[in-house]
Amino acid sequence: MASVGASYRNSGQRLGITEPISLGGPTEYDVNKTRELEKYLADKGLYEGQEEAVSREEVLGRLDQIVKVWVKNISRAKGLNEQLVQEANAKIFTFGSYRLGVHGPGADIDTLCVGPRHATREEDFFGELHRMLSEMPEVTELHPVPDAHVPVMRFKFSGVSIDLLYAKLSLWVIPEDLDISQDSILQNADDQTVRSLNGCRVTDQILHLVPNIQSFRTTLRCMRFWAKRRGVYSNVAGFLGGINWALLVARICQLYPNALPNMLVSRFFRVYTQWRWPNPVMLCAIEEGSLGLQVWDPRKNPKDRYHLMPIITPAYPCMNSSYNVSASTLRIMTQEFQRGNEICEAMEANKADWDRLFEPYPFFEAYKNYLQIDISAENADELRKWKGWVESRLRQLTLKIERHTFNLLQCHPHPGEFSDKSNPFHCSYFMGLQRKQGVPASEGAQFDIRLTVEEFKQSVVSYIQRKPGMQIYVTHVRRRNIPAFVFPGGVRPTRPTKVSEGQSLDSKGSVSASMDVSSEVKTGVGGADDRKRKRENDNVGTNLRNLRFRTSSVSSSAGVPGGSPVSTATSSIKVDNADANGFRETGGDMVDTETFPSVNGEVTGHPPERSVMRLLSASASSSSIEAEKLAIEKIMSGPYADHQALPEVEELEDDYGYGNQAKDLGEVMRGVAEPLSEKVSITGPTTGNKPVSWSSSYASADLDELEPSELCAPMTNPINPATVQKKPLIRLNFTSLGKATTSDSR
Repeated sequence: MASVGASYRNSGQRLGITEPISLGGPTEYDVNKTRELEKYLADKGLYEGQEEAVSREEVLGRLDQIVKVWVKNISRAKGLNEQLVQEANAKIFTFGSYRLGVHGPGADIDTLCVGPRHATREEDFFGELHRMLSEMPEVTELHPVPDAHVPVMRFKFSGVSIDLLYAKLSLWVIPEDLDISQDSILQNADDQTVRSLNGCRVTDQILHLVPNIQSFRTTLRCMRFWAKRRGVYSNVAGFLGGINWALLVARICQLYPNALPNMLVSRFFRVYTQWRWPNPVMLCAIEEGSLGLQVWDPRKNPKDRYHLMPIITPAYPCMNSSYNVSASTLRIMTQEFQRGNEICEAMEANKADWDRLFEPYPFFEAYKNYLQIDISAENADELRKWKGWVESRLRQLTLKIERHTFNLLQCHPHPGEFSDKSNPFHCSYFMGLQRKQGVPASEGAQFDIRLTVEEFKQSVVSYIQRKPGMQIYVTHVRRRNIPAFVFPGGVRPTRPTKVSEGQSLDSKGSVSASMDVSSEVKTGVGGADDRKRKRENDNVGTNLRNLRFRTSSVSSSAGVPGGSPVSTATSSIKVDNADANGFRETGGDMVDTETFPSVNGEVTGHPPERSVMRLLSASASSSSIEAEKLAIEKIMSGPYADHQALPEVEELEDDYGYGNQAKDLGEVMRGVAEPLSEKVSITGPTTGNKPVSWSSSYASADLDELEPSELCAPMTNPINPATVQKKPLIRLNFTSLGKATTSDSR
């Protein structure tokens, strides 16, 4: 830490759209905890070495030389006179994590090539420059994506991963001291250029809008690491990406301008636990600008009203950087913010440490039911292209399931991919499934998502560059059937210690005193076994309610999802309600505050026999927290609050990554199967003894891949709908989609 306890940059100018919540400086505790945090991050290998840093700088310098040669070559080829050829110039800018100074070892570098008006994107950038790069021995894995919403050329240069964008300006000559932060740079620019410039402009604005860059960088590095460990770092999966986390952290830095990273991390969780989405997070006021470009404004743009977690970019034209967030991913992130807040409060009471905060999320222990999406191709190059396309569509599967089940079936997409070393040119993706919490587990109610999955598959195979061998399969698996290659070393971990009666989980996640919360169901739906199960679950709920947290500062409603996998046909699956009653059970996420005395409902962390001065101090701390809560409420009130909609069914926005690479869906479906004359019924909760049915007019199609036994079956040609109907139905039993507990057997 460069200047712990030193005075912070303070020009007297307020940064942000509101006054800070606190101007308080760091205490000795903050100084020590920040040093501890920085050492922790360094020990985790989050900082690159000097040799790698020098290598990156050399690669960027070499790339800048290449684009300067390129622009002169194309200028000469287009017949420009020799003077203009010599004046022709192109320039490389960086953005993203590298520009922000928070990149780690092996991270790619986001770069932008800015060229003159006569250097075209299609013919010159993706044509001549691509040819030049392909002939260089130091360039490998060259992969152009010209049809993306933001066209990009990806490659490795001397082992360093590069994402290269292109912006064509209306200038004949690009000056070496070009300032792209000026709005005039967007004059007469096409949409792709505006989007390509946006990354650099936003990154530079963030660095101008934070009060202390060093504290911002350390805090952001910490939050990026936390998000990856907790499985909520992925824009394409519907969570948040690098720019989103940077904007959230920057706003906290504005609200606590004199705080050190230790306090900023704690306040990050406190603020966003209380944040009422879809109130937008903004670093500065949104300006209309003079160029007529559309900016984010739910008062004028109806589409903006459906964004669930708006995080607004600070550079003109201001946009929502988190349009990918769905109802399910917002719920998961909100729960993670709550967990982080609880642990930070426990850390202040010396009841937890940094290891606890960064504990990896146990995704494959968290649910009973999963969807497994497998893709394959003929070779590595085709698999890379196929993966990029499929990943850009996975969010649509989450949204379609939520929409077609009226948000009663919730999805948790894993942000990463998994590969089986024994099966080359293949990778898998997973989604956890659970019934919406708080919805009665009506007997016999089921979800049939086969047609939803088939609709998703048809949208994927519409890829215009699809080659023979590019296949996709979607299967429904139980937790016990999750393939071993998803686990570290290919070894399935042992199940957590079974929790027995009279025990509970302490703040470090170990078993100290708990109760048996399982109620196993071995038979089908209905009958005496189900009535027995219901009585057992009622007893579980009664027992667990007696173990709720005593302090009001720890919410009992934000448990981490848990569960186990799904079987075929109409098999019944065990359900536990433990975490619906206040426990965070997966991965030892519960913060035990039973032994903490409290003052005015706030955890003090001190035994009651301590001096009255400690109690008075705790009371003052409680008042400070309440004042902070009021301040947070105040900063959420703004001109956009009354114009945000909370739709029950989310809008399925097209993914911007591959905007023009899908065939017409009618062409794909033509000849596949005639639409069913009858509507397909999705059975939901029951009213009395009658199920409530929702009908959807889907087309009939091949549903075979929902059979787990057919995971490796070849993708077949369209078949007769009558043949499909002979297959046993695969439904998700409505009562089975509860969360997993540590006591659940496989």
